[in-house]
This record gives sequence, structure tokens and C-alpha cells, in this order.
Amino acid sequence: MSKNLKYYYDLMSQPSRALWIFLEKTKIPYERRLVNLGKGEHLTDEFKAINRFQKVPCITDSQIKLAESVAIFRYLCREYKVPDHWYPADSRRRALVDEYLEWQHHNTRAACAIYFQYMWLRPRMFGSKVDPKRADQYRIQMESCLDFIEQEYLGGGSRFIVGDEISVADLLAVCEIEQPRMAGYDPCNGRPNMTQWMARVRESTNPFYDEAHKFVNKIAQDTITKHKL
Repeated sequence: MSKNLKYYYDLMSQPSRALWIFLEKTKIPYERRLVNLGKGEHLTDEFKAINRFQKVPCITDSQIKLAESVAIFRYLCREYKVPDHWYPADSRRRALVDEYLEWQHHNTRAACAIYFQYMWLRPRMFGSKVDPKRADQYRIQMESCLDFIEQEYLGGGSRFIVGDEISVADLLAVCEIEQPRMAGYDPCNGRPNMTQWMARVRESTNPFYDEAHKFVNKIAQDTITKHKL
């Protein structure tokens, strides 16, 4: 298969990491197109011609331009030969994966991203001050979501979010849950099911998992060191 697929991404973006890990793990041929969010490269007219939403991740593949990570995952699983466990052909198993994919938009993604942005990103980009009361509100909202995943998705004895095999749901979930670590929050603290699950996802996808999270891990460690000073 020719290398028609071009992937536009920045590994600071949670869904960008999820798709990058997937592409590397499945060995789908693709061309890397790094888009530096910090430099505003996603806001250029050149990038707008590729993705009208001016966000990452996105792809171009032959005659299609496609944004939104869930749509991209589904497209890749339809168009390329990948192991069935990623997005099962079985209707019932796929429905359970889809359930998480739809649920996560206003839950895992929203809760973890809002906390990270308020506590870490906005103060560094815009010099904004962190209001303790608002910070607590965002933390409580995020913890409610993480506790739900701990109990409902990971508390039934399954190894992954849907059954005993890894799926695209796990990749999207874990990359979102990694993000608050940069703001000094440990999502595994007090959550044994999540701790074991994250370790399984990492083990199942390495060395790509660690490569994708290299910058996240560095910032998380720097934050821990700063708090100790």
C-alpha cells in the first residue's frame, strides 16, 4: 500500500498521542506532519486548507480530509487492515467500544482537559492566576469522572475498558487521564484498578506509549520537583 496517509499532530494533544500510538502499533503506513501548537501553526491559512476546524489531530488520505479523533479511529479501522480487537467487528463488542467513545467527550476528555488547562496551560500561556475555589471545582469534577471509570469501567474484573483485549477506547481514555499529571495530579492515587489498567495499556503498546508521553513525563516530573522545593 502506498503511503498516502498523512497524519497531522502534536504530542502535547491527548487525542494526537492516542492516534500516534495506534498508527505506530498497527504499522499503518503514514507520513508524519508535525503541527506545533505552541507556535500557533494550527492557526495558519495553510493549515486551515487541510483542516477547517484548525485543530489536531487530523489526516488526509487520498481524496479525504478528516478531523476529530473518534472519526479518524473509525475510518482507519475500516480502511486499513488492523487487528480486530482495536475496533471489533462483532456488533455487541463494537457497541460497547462506541459507548465509551461517545461518553468520553463530555466526561473523561472534558473533565481532565479543563483541569489541566486551568491549572497548568493557561497560567503559562496567558499569565492567568489560579483561583483555589475554581481549582477545587474542576478537581472535584475530574475526580468524579475518574472514580466512575475506576468503578464502572474497570471494576468488573475486565483487563481493559471493554473486555480483556485492548481497544481504541483504552487509547483515548489513557491519554486523557495522563494529561493532569503535568499539573501535579496523580490519577492513580487511591485507584488500584486504574493503576493496573494504565500499566497494562502501557505494556501492550510500548515502546510507542513511552515515546508519545516523553514530554508529558518530563513536565510531570518537573512539576513534582518544583512542588518539593
